[in-house]
Amino acid sequence: MFLNLAQAFESTAGNPQARYSVFLVHPLQLSRWLEEAWTSASNIPPVLPGAQKPFLGSDTIVEDLNLPTQPGAPPFLAASGIGSDPALVDQWTDTLGPQSVASSPGLIWHHLMYAYLVESTGVFEVVSELLRRLVNGEGLGQLTPEGTKWVRSTEELFYRDPPLYSIGGVVSELRPYQRINRRQAYWRLFGFDLPHPIPSGARGSAEAAAWKRGAGMTANSDFRSKWTELLRQVWMGLENRANASGANPTDPSYVALLCEALQDMMNNRRRGGLMAREEFAYVTALSWFDLTLEANTPIVVDLKAEGSSPDERLSRLAERVGMKPAARTRELLLLAQPASALLRAIEVGLFSTSAQAETLFTGNTSLTNDMNRLINLWQSATGDRVKERPAATRAATVPSQPLRIPKPAESEPASNGVPR
Repeated sequence: MFLNLAQAFESTAGNPQARYSVFLVHPLQLSRWLEEAWTSASNIPPVLPGAQKPFLGSDTIVEDLNLPTQPGAPPFLAASGIGSDPALVDQWTDTLGPQSVASSPGLIWHHLMYAYLVESTGVFEVVSELLRRLVNGEGLGQLTPEGTKWVRSTEELFYRDPPLYSIGGVVSELRPYQRINRRQAYWRLFGFDLPHPIPSGARGSAEAAAWKRGAGMTANSDFRSKWTELLRQVWMGLENRANASGANPTDPSYVALLCEALQDMMNNRRRGGLMAREEFAYVTALSWFDLTLEANTPIVVDLKAEGSSPDERLSRLAERVGMKPAARTRELLLLAQPASALLRAIEVGLFSTSAQAETLFTGNTSLTNDMNRLINLWQSATGDRVKERPAATRAATVPSQPLRIPKPAESEPASNGVPR
């Protein structure tokens, strides 16, 4: 969600650097803005005629969980006071901000897959250790005022219990550990666990071995097999789209069936609005960390972790506290938003007919180019060889390309801390 707010600031100011004014907004205002963002989802129209509203699992879940309203204006508790000018982020306004609850068609947040891929980099644990040292000691040096504001907001928003009655308040005595709560959500929707363990000593580490045995928990355990098969089929279509003669093994109807299967799996976990609030909260949290790494933001500069790419910045932040991020952080971060967009489209039924499914791999379009890139990134990030057909259907051959995509050389920091 914070990517939406960052884009609103950038658009208003006409300056890309205005995106990072988000980190200067008071955490109370940010918390209230999230209420506005949640409410705005009730304005999102169905993508297809007669279809359910996208991604919520229920047409009424936003209103069911919303704050009470007053005629003509939202209640004070829901108003963020964030104005449209990022230069005035330290001033409360009487407007509803750059993304109003009255805005149409409303805000669409990323799919839970986005949160999973960003968290798979290890960024949450790296930032946890950085914050622990920053608020308990002096070993990481002095921060600028901008860096100090980032530390306060990050701790307030993501490392303490949320405000009472907040839409993001998905921590309680019944589910007390946010690390486990997010893992449960990923497990339920995708059958995926994070690739790194809960750190020893962190909240929830003692329960780390038992969380999958939650009462009544149902997981989409075959999500990965269907997802990778979909990518494999789309790749075959991309590979054979220029064929003027000869066999073409691509079957658009089968691709549509795979999309329908994935759609059903995800919709089953969302029945009655289940997971809508949780997805909102988890995507919101990981978007803050994603935005932090997006550029040489004040906290990155303060910690002398400047780099030419998000993965390089995360690696240098991790080095400050003796940690390492995931080996495929670059691919995971590049993959997060495209994978989210594709799963959102599948979930609302945009590829459920043969003709619709064929657009994923036919012609030279922005969609086919995006699919090609997504397949490359997924294969490299996960090790799933989606470009290879099952052994029974092909002769043994040397793969046409390496499993992993090439990684650019890291820039070396100059003496003044600015990358060369």
